[in-house]
Amino acid sequence: MTSTTIDAAAAGSWKLGDLTVNRIGFGAMRLTGNADGSPSDRDRAIAVLRRAVELGVNHIDTAAFYFSSTRSANELINRALAPYPDDLVITTKVWPGRDTSGEWWWARPEQLRGQVEENLRQLGRDHLDVVNLRMPRSMADASLAEHFGALAELRDAGLVRHLGISHVRPQHLAEAQVIAPVVCVQNPFGVGASPEHNAFLDACGEQGVAFVPFFAIAGAGREAGASGTESDEVLAVARAHGASPAQIRLAWTLRRGPHVLAIPGTGDPDHLADNVAAGALRLSDDETALLASAGGSSQQ
Repeated sequence: MTSTTIDAAAAGSWKLGDLTVNRIGFGAMRLTGNADGSPSDRDRAIAVLRRAVELGVNHIDTAAFYFSSTRSANELINRALAPYPDDLVITTKVWPGRDTSGEWWWARPEQLRGQVEENLRQLGRDHLDVVNLRMPRSMADASLAEHFGALAELRDAGLVRHLGISHVRPQHLAEAQVIAPVVCVQNPFGVGASPEHNAFLDACGEQGVAFVPFFAIAGAGREAGASGTESDEVLAVARAHGASPAQIRLAWTLRRGPHVLAIPGTGDPDHLADNVAAGALRLSDDETALLASAGGSSQQ
């Protein structure tokens, strides 16, 4: 489908607490390097960010640990967009961290303030709009209460406006909500998601909590990106709409509920326009059901 004149507002909007965002956003992870591991082009990355805002994107997802040997996603966002538009919502995440050599580490509750302040410095902000607590995969059955409580204290101190949680299960949402309001859940989700993951998405909607899928396009490819192979169902719907499989995956995800926010990431201006245009695609009930039966997404 043509993407030259379609604005992110075509996907509709949702409120993260008191912050209204268009449901098609932008994920900054892919700005820092190319798929083959080579450095991204700095000027092109800055141009993509500026074009995203021109296309109506007002929700950008980032993290201080999104960096390569030569690029930092937060620094690129700062360089491209500061002074920031009044309606721009920047969401970041903490708990994971990376040292200067790129090695991963996981913060203790008392170290979360340092991670929040690192994001503030890199972005040039005096507060963060939304901070997601990103749980380690190895702690899928563990409690997040101590870490989330530490984040809630930072919210009370004015460093953070709203809180979310990421890579979690339903019990974590219930646990967090006892401590402080949760405005979003950010989890892997896409075409082929399991019944359990679909049920969690629905439960978030019933509670007024935004559900923000990542890997909605990449599916089983996860961090590596889309695998290049597509199910017959996705291809058939794409042909019917004159759209790409990636656009169909995004459109299907958005149709799962008005509380679903997409954050596709790309370093390519053309892909960016295509992703935004997916917010204007309207799938039929039959197409939605067909895609729901398709495979091709690996969840947590």
